[in-house]
Amino acid sequence: MVDLAAIRKRFTLLEGCLDERLRRRMAAAEAAAVGRGGPSAVSRATGVSRRAIRVGIRELKAPPAQRLTGRVRKSGGGRKRTVDTDPTLLRDLDLLVEPSTRGDPESPLRWTCKSVRQLARELTRMGHQTSHRMVAELLHGLDYRLQANRKTREGASHPDRNAQFEYINRKAHEFLRSKDPVVSVVTKKKELVGNFKNGGREWEPKGEPAPLQIHDFVRPDLGRAIPYGVYDLGENAGWVSVGIDHDTAAFAVESLRRWWYAMGQPRYRRARRLLVTADAGGSNGPKVHPWKVELQKLADEIGRPIAVCHFPPGTSKWNKIEDRLFSFISLNWRGKSLTSHEVIVSLIAGTTATAGLKVRAKLDTHAYPKGVKVARKDFASLNLRPARFHGEWNYVIFPRPE
Repeated sequence: MVDLAAIRKRFTLLEGCLDERLRRRMAAAEAAAVGRGGPSAVSRATGVSRRAIRVGIRELKAPPAQRLTGRVRKSGGGRKRTVDTDPTLLRDLDLLVEPSTRGDPESPLRWTCKSVRQLARELTRMGHQTSHRMVAELLHGLDYRLQANRKTREGASHPDRNAQFEYINRKAHEFLRSKDPVVSVVTKKKELVGNFKNGGREWEPKGEPAPLQIHDFVRPDLGRAIPYGVYDLGENAGWVSVGIDHDTAAFAVESLRRWWYAMGQPRYRRARRLLVTADAGGSNGPKVHPWKVELQKLADEIGRPIAVCHFPPGTSKWNKIEDRLFSFISLNWRGKSLTSHEVIVSLIAGTTATAGLKVRAKLDTHAYPKGVKVARKDFASLNLRPARFHGEWNYVIFPRPE
């Protein structure tokens, strides 16, 4: 009588040490020892197929020299890869993820997140036998990787872009040498006020993240905060006005006015002029007429010329205020909910840096309506002198005679 339990135990003890060839030969040796009906009995005990056992028996009957040579598995043996049995699988997968399909409205996944599960479902719908794991392996084989999109294109570059940078640099050094203030101005993006998510992480007790609103909708009772910054290059100090209405030219110049009386005038009592570097768009753009009209009012008020240099279009990230002031403000309030305007002002004013940055902030509750038109006579009365080099970007506004 065949002792199947003993065969199963011997095979189980040695199975981890056997490759495919030794596995079938061991099963074949057990079958030969059993005799008649051995392949069937050993197959039931070990799980090795009768076909593999018969192949092992033939190998054991071969001359000893042939038993120890050759491959473990015959060339071409084993289950065929899906890409070999389905020659169109790779082509169809490549077409689904090919970047050119992003602009093809007929692509089935044109407006769908192309996850491996979505791709597997689409390939199955096309008649292929596949899974999300196989799709992931095939994508790696096709040299695809998960990648985030990246900001690398700056758009059309103005031919005098570098020359304008050099001009601004010369003017800044000229003003700083004469102990006249040089400030950089810009509006930071509008911030939702309330218990909303803010980017970044903050130290909290483990498992107790701060509860936040799920949906980022503007709360009518709180609105938004509009930080407008003025950064003093010579003193490494910043002023931020936090507005609650609109980002207009009047708000921009009012922020500059507040900086002058709170920080500029006390530090530059002997200043004869002021240089402002600004972006080429927004409330302080060179084509914004209210910006120049409001600057004229400020120049008349403080009795000093205000020189303005605008950065070329598409180069706002080179504005000094971005990396010397607002970058540190973003770090200071990362992970914190901007629950009120007072909290925002406190977080801005508490910003510091190892280089000695000092920041002051104040809430501006005035209304600054949009769409204010400038009368022709007001614009014609500007005491504005454009520079010889790109006068649309570089100009000086002098105080008007009383």
